[in-house]
Amino acid sequence: MATPAAPDDASPHAARLEEITPGVHAWIQPDGSWWINNAGAVTDTTGTIVIDTCATEERTRRFLTTLTAATGDAPLHTAVNTHHHGDHAYGNSLLPATTTIIGHERMRRSLLADTFLAHPSPYWQPAPSWGDLTLRPPTRTIRDELVLTTGRTRVELHHPGASVHTGGDLVVWLPRQRVLFTGDLLFHRVTPMIASGTATGALRGLNWLSTFPARHVIPGHGRPIDAADLPRVIADHERYYRLVLHTAHNGVRRGLTPLQAALDCDLAEFATWTDSERIVINLHRVYTELTRSPYDTRHALADTLVYNGGPLHTSV
Repeated sequence: MATPAAPDDASPHAARLEEITPGVHAWIQPDGSWWINNAGAVTDTTGTIVIDTCATEERTRRFLTTLTAATGDAPLHTAVNTHHHGDHAYGNSLLPATTTIIGHERMRRSLLADTFLAHPSPYWQPAPSWGDLTLRPPTRTIRDELVLTTGRTRVELHHPGASVHTGGDLVVWLPRQRVLFTGDLLFHRVTPMIASGTATGALRGLNWLSTFPARHVIPGHGRPIDAADLPRVIADHERYYRLVLHTAHNGVRRGLTPLQAALDCDLAEFATWTDSERIVINLHRVYTELTRSPYDTRHALADTLVYNGGPLHTSV
């Protein structure tokens, strides 16, 4: 079993707004652990397109307040959700009522089925403090791709064509600035999770991401990635997903449960990644693919707590 690394300052006060290129901002939240995501925004003469919100009222208000101060109160006319997980979408209800929210059609369905916001979870400690939030799904959905503009800035939304992190992932691509917001198709020094996706799709997604000639990449969690470092980050993900697949195949062949397979797995280089206990959740997902059994979220999380030796740490 891996020993979790000591987290950095993961309080809401540690978040910061970074201007990646003129008019393009990334909201970076250390340490990128459970429920602590990155977000962003694109601002031009007609206003701002927000890319994801945050998990809690406090974190989302800090993001939006800092963003409006940096952009001269430019109107938030559009928001894009890269996928349905609460750390990227719970804060939607704090956007202005006039903001059009866009997401993949599967993302909308999944967010409407979410239960974590309404029902306190025993899996994370301290218990998440969501604040005064309600589920606010996208009012406009897409299947494949869509082009938006704000002022003269072209903002492209693309679906990878497969179930990767989830079935309804979108990336946000700015071709002129060569900036790519990947949502949770990429993490950086944080363990990726495929509870709502597939390992084989995640591997295909890495190849797809490599086709974007990006200079700057904003992952869903962790530090931004530059063009020189992107091949290494993608290669790290590929090795991790192949380890998960290999461990799951061996576990099924030997008659092990996902938890037993996780306890038997040597994470090696990945043991120091934040949230390494996600090996359990990822194995549960691959087991469902191999055995054609339904995925049980609560069973996977309960096993993760056993592997972790107690509740999962969070600072939300």
